[in-house]
Amino acid sequence: MLNIFARASVSRALDPLARVLLRAGVTPNVMTVVGTAGAIACALGFFPNGLLLWGTFTVWGFAMLDLLDGAIARARGHGTPFGATLDATCDRLVDGALFGAIAWWCFVDNGNLRAAGAALVSLVLGQVISYVKARAEASGLSADGGLIERAERLIIALVGTGLEGFHVPYAVEVTQWLLAVLSAVTLGQRMVALAASAREAHP
Repeated sequence: MLNIFARASVSRALDPLARVLLRAGVTPNVMTVVGTAGAIACALGFFPNGLLLWGTFTVWGFAMLDLLDGAIARARGHGTPFGATLDATCDRLVDGALFGAIAWWCFVDNGNLRAAGAALVSLVLGQVISYVKARAEASGLSADGGLIERAERLIIALVGTGLEGFHVPYAVEVTQWLLAVLSAVTLGQRMVALAASAREAHP
């Protein structure tokens, strides 16, 4: 949902910076890899060690580079199939590192098995939600939309870790269970959309 209402506007706001980076020789793929490497390193370096605020702000900063790669591609005038696949692959890696690191913190540092379980459920459902869409498109079908997508998952997860970093109790647990429930709903919505698309393609 956020992608529909906000991503396009934010991306357009980044277009001037994207043109500067393109003139400096920065390609969309370089931006994708840099953002991914930074987000993974910060997630795995900070969250398991209980540095929730450091993890929250650094992962968010590197995640914002995910918008810049698309802006650079627009400034260049085109994207590439390889770039699109690289971007999607890197998104999955960042999601795995982030939610895995949050689950590790819940297990080891905070000793909250409920929150850790919710983080693992959110991790799995997030990967499956993305896979359903990709597999549907590969089959010539559609499974778009749903209540939350990747941007919303990142925002909710990082709001939880940020609040917990500011000593708001149970913030991670509440946000992870919220994510787990919303992700389950989204998966159901995508499966319904997939079924409808299949009926239209093969009545």
